[in-house]
Amino acid sequence: MTAIALDFGTSNTVVCRRDPVSGEARTLALPGLTRTLMGKVPTHVVPSLVYLEQPPIFGETIRARRLGFVEPRRFCQGFKRDLAAQFRPPARLLDSETYDAETIAAMFLQAVWQETANTVGPIEKAIATVPVGAFEVYLDWYRDLAQDLGWPALQIVDESTAAALGYAVPQRDVPILVVDFGGGTLDLSLIRTTGKAGDAIRAEIIAKADACVGGLDIDTWIVDRHLRHLGMDREAVGDVGWLNLLEMAERLKINLSREEESQESWFDDERFIAHEIRLSRGELADILEENQLLEQLRQTLDEVLAIAAGKGVAKNQIEKVLLVGGSCKLAAVQQTLVAYFGKQRVAGDRPFTAVAAGALELDRDIEIADYLRHTYAIRLWDPYSRTYSYYPLFEKGTAYPCQRLEPLILQAASDGQPEIHLDIGEVAEASGVEVTYDAQGRMNSGRLIRREDFRSLVDARNVKPLAGQEVDVCVARLTPPGRCGEDRIDVRFEVDAARTLLATVKDLQHQTLLVDRRAIAKLK
Repeated sequence: MTAIALDFGTSNTVVCRRDPVSGEARTLALPGLTRTLMGKVPTHVVPSLVYLEQPPIFGETIRARRLGFVEPRRFCQGFKRDLAAQFRPPARLLDSETYDAETIAAMFLQAVWQETANTVGPIEKAIATVPVGAFEVYLDWYRDLAQDLGWPALQIVDESTAAALGYAVPQRDVPILVVDFGGGTLDLSLIRTTGKAGDAIRAEIIAKADACVGGLDIDTWIVDRHLRHLGMDREAVGDVGWLNLLEMAERLKINLSREEESQESWFDDERFIAHEIRLSRGELADILEENQLLEQLRQTLDEVLAIAAGKGVAKNQIEKVLLVGGSCKLAAVQQTLVAYFGKQRVAGDRPFTAVAAGALELDRDIEIADYLRHTYAIRLWDPYSRTYSYYPLFEKGTAYPCQRLEPLILQAASDGQPEIHLDIGEVAEASGVEVTYDAQGRMNSGRLIRREDFRSLVDARNVKPLAGQEVDVCVARLTPPGRCGEDRIDVRFEVDAARTLLATVKDLQHQTLLVDRRAIAKLK
């Protein structure tokens, strides 16, 4: 069976398949899309970039030809993170065409998939990776895209869990923690695999945590600091100047993973300004502390360790702490992790390939024991206080499949009400960078914040019809119509093994079954 693992990243995208001879996971070289990072084994990555012209250009061609500096408004990066954001940037209008984050990402993944199919031939299974904290709207978009593009059977796994599988499958019965810190997100998964050689493998996800912060934010913070010292802002350097400064910041950041101090310079010949940025590891650590990134890393580690302790797994039982993603190369990040776990347990030899290579383990006979990352609840509006409240159905941390023990008894809100609707969604304490957009749709990274976030599962974008059914967000249709103050329906919820939220609805007036285990929405 030809299985492909696709790790769609904020900065880089990696496609893996098993070598037909050795059986080892290998990254694919895709003509015109990939760049090659040299090492013991060459690593092929696709820069997650799109240049909007006719026809559009993707990946390494954009980076190599520096097309972003030709016409910045046609240059797109970071669109993966835009997909997961609650507030998205405004769509771009170019050549009488409208391009939003979904359209740009779909174009990019279509190009990657087409070149992959051209390279390997018929594909029987696709495994896609997503951030730990991805909400259902992102997952539904991915599922719909796969269907529209004609992908084969699609399996979705979160990124840090995928990386952990790659390390944990050969090492049974020991907890392994993966810290996946890339261009857009920080994801952690603590996993343990069990099963004897030759038997089915059971992978238990003990704990996981996430934050929406990454290397792109660090680059922005470095440039902001430089411009403040000059008494300038983004508008003063223009779009091309901003991209040049971000490129300088990225080079500085990479250099500081190997050196104690680094310097980069660029002369803006349009404005006749010389830019020189000199940065030491200590100064970069100060920038990370000032913007609360290291504090966020510590909070995320503490969350994972607290969940693990509640399940009987102590910190000293964690066998390995494995680093994935380019941002894990930062000295301050590594020092924080070493301070938590000790130098002997912290390692990271596959920063760019561990996620996709680990995802390929799902082409084996593996049972994953997972739990809900977010709380699933009904959102209720209080007209007196003019605020929302949440009635939980399943708390975060609940292992599935599961059933809600108590039924939900609902009344009609007014006389003559023909239907009862519920606004069901995911509730999470979201951590991440406060992102804003200017009038041109350009992203700015601000301070790190924590806030309660609600994403509806039953809005028009998220509800997916079953075969032969129409899209319908109501829980029950009432015949005759309901009356205010009268208990009318009994609703029982469950989550099945495929992470699908099911509802069974009984009409209390007629003692009839209206809905029998109907899928309301796919859960993450």
